[in-house]
Amino acid sequence: MSKKKNSLKGLRQVFTQLVMNVLSQHSNQALNYKQISGKLNIADDESRQIILQVLKDEVRNGTVKEVSPGKFIAKDLKTYIIGKVDMAASGSAYVISPESERDIYIAPRKLRNALHGDTVKIFVYARPNGKQKEGEVVEIIERAKSEFTGLVKITGKFGFLIPDDRKMLHDIFIPTEGLNNVQDGMKAIGRITNWPEGAKNPIGEITHVLGMPGENNTEMHAILADFGFPLSFPKKVEEESQAISDVITPAEISKRRDFRAITTFTIDPADAKDFDDAISFQFLENGNYEIGVHIADVSHYVVPGTALDTEAQERGTSVYLVDRVIPMLPEHLSNGLCSLRPNEDKLCFSAVFEMNKEGQVITEWFGRTIINSDRRFAYEEAQEILETKQGQFSKELETLNEIAYKLRDQRFKHGAINFESTEVKFRLDEEGRPIGVYVKERKDAHKLIEDFMLLANRKVAEFIAKKGPKRNAYTFVYRVHDAPDEELLGKFAVFASRFGYKINTKNHHEISKSLNFLMDDVVGKKEQNVLTSLAIRSMAKAVYTTKKTSHYGLAFDFYTHFTSPIRRYPDVMTHRLLAHYLANGKSVNADEYEKKCEHSSQMEKRAAEAERASIKYKQAEYLKDNIGEEFDGIVSGVTEWGMYVEIVENKCEGMIRLRDMNDDFYVLDEANYCIIGQRKKKKYQLGDPVRIRVKTVNLVKRQIDFTMA
Repeated sequence: MSKKKNSLKGLRQVFTQLVMNVLSQHSNQALNYKQISGKLNIADDESRQIILQVLKDEVRNGTVKEVSPGKFIAKDLKTYIIGKVDMAASGSAYVISPESERDIYIAPRKLRNALHGDTVKIFVYARPNGKQKEGEVVEIIERAKSEFTGLVKITGKFGFLIPDDRKMLHDIFIPTEGLNNVQDGMKAIGRITNWPEGAKNPIGEITHVLGMPGENNTEMHAILADFGFPLSFPKKVEEESQAISDVITPAEISKRRDFRAITTFTIDPADAKDFDDAISFQFLENGNYEIGVHIADVSHYVVPGTALDTEAQERGTSVYLVDRVIPMLPEHLSNGLCSLRPNEDKLCFSAVFEMNKEGQVITEWFGRTIINSDRRFAYEEAQEILETKQGQFSKELETLNEIAYKLRDQRFKHGAINFESTEVKFRLDEEGRPIGVYVKERKDAHKLIEDFMLLANRKVAEFIAKKGPKRNAYTFVYRVHDAPDEELLGKFAVFASRFGYKINTKNHHEISKSLNFLMDDVVGKKEQNVLTSLAIRSMAKAVYTTKKTSHYGLAFDFYTHFTSPIRRYPDVMTHRLLAHYLANGKSVNADEYEKKCEHSSQMEKRAAEAERASIKYKQAEYLKDNIGEEFDGIVSGVTEWGMYVEIVENKCEGMIRLRDMNDDFYVLDEANYCIIGQRKKKKYQLGDPVRIRVKTVNLVKRQIDFTMA
């Protein structure tokens, strides 16, 4: 294309933007080309004729309507919209906005230094073909993040931070004064401090030196920083935590229901330190049972308006990496004051039920209590007592287990879905290196605790949801789960049928019934993980909200999170609101709590992504000494650039890149979850068994590459 044609094309695009801007600013007024020219202070005939031609072109494109001869109006076009940037590897991006049905394409040169996840204001205009909208960033409203982890490269007196984040496409320039004693080749956290107009790279400073790449602590800290979780608590938060007294006064005890004389115990993982739930049990004279679900009274210690509460709200959740827990609360609270350790008086918020042998709740009570746990069981210890029917509290445990079975049956009869995916754990040496892999088993002891926690969560939600007249509904924190996406579920049903499983999508009850049958049937089979993960992907994601809607996966009309306030901030909010309404308080501000719910949902998602990243790292670390070795695997995912394979023996997942498959030219068939060779028509589909060889392992990128054996 000649320079002249390029120039004309650019001029036409500028005029198009100007014209559309005027029309959208006067959306209720039909204008002719002379009026538009006047509003743009354009008087020369040549430019005015271009404006007239633009108007006619946009009528053909469908973005402008000619309402009367020579009079034009914008047709459902918003010139400016606000949305979030989704960056592509090419350097271009899309802006996702509730104000637009379609994502808006942004060319690299029109991003104006916007980065992935940023909230931006964009100018929208139709592309020359008229079929798709395009945009240009005019304002960065809010940065998603300003800190990035990466590798430091020093050249002379300055350096660059090369970000780990694949969607951060710009290296950060670090001037001499911003290097802060970091050494070449180290991994660090850098913060963007300035990005001058027209500069290719942002300018920044090193805020935290993580260490040498490939070292366990370095990489774990990098994962936390990548997902926005702080590496330590601010000094003021620690000071507030340490200042909280561990003395329980007689005045405080007098306000609470006393359970210290009633049989109470905790059941937790063997390596747990934060015990936030306990169960009390006693036989009643009428043949029923009193079962108390006692939860650490975090809201007694963590008070709104304090630095401690602000920090907990910001974090939203504890983060569980493979080799460590990053707590939501400082250790003095999470492992000390709030942890329901045996033979210590502890403050709780409790849900207490009178139940019969059929697992039906006869009466319920909610309120603040004091307990003294008689015994701390590890899951394995409780399981042994259930199996042998011998040991301390064997009768209580046996009865609780029988009721738990009844609660489970009731749940599944009402349409709950039983997702039991295989959970793989690493055995680590003293330095955190993986030396073995094992599959975590969920037995009756795990399910017993889960069933009573579900009962408490459900009953607390029901209590508030049904409290008072409907017109005066109380604002509360609910955990909701929408029905599955019909299109995704339909695709999953087609895929599952290839393994001989039938998913009935006729109605919600039939969906849950057939999914449960599938989940039972696949246990122990090679396709278990693939089918379970695909089934979960077809489901909606559970979120926190103040809106009273049901939990589809559990088949509960109302559900909340009440039972883990040491590690989840929504549970802290639930405790506060329950206490407020039990004291006959008025309904709180719904908008304020909805914002807190949205933030908690976002932080939960980030924590899950950080956990997955740590698993990926440990998988890579585990296989780094196995390069060249062969394993049996199963195809666990397909993309346009390769297929993921999960090793059967150790559940480690890596990728076979299409460019490394030399026997044919393979392309993705997205609809059928497979890749197909274009000449020989050989097909690799999700769930197919394959024999692989470990090709390369990149610890820093947390990547494992396989080739076909």
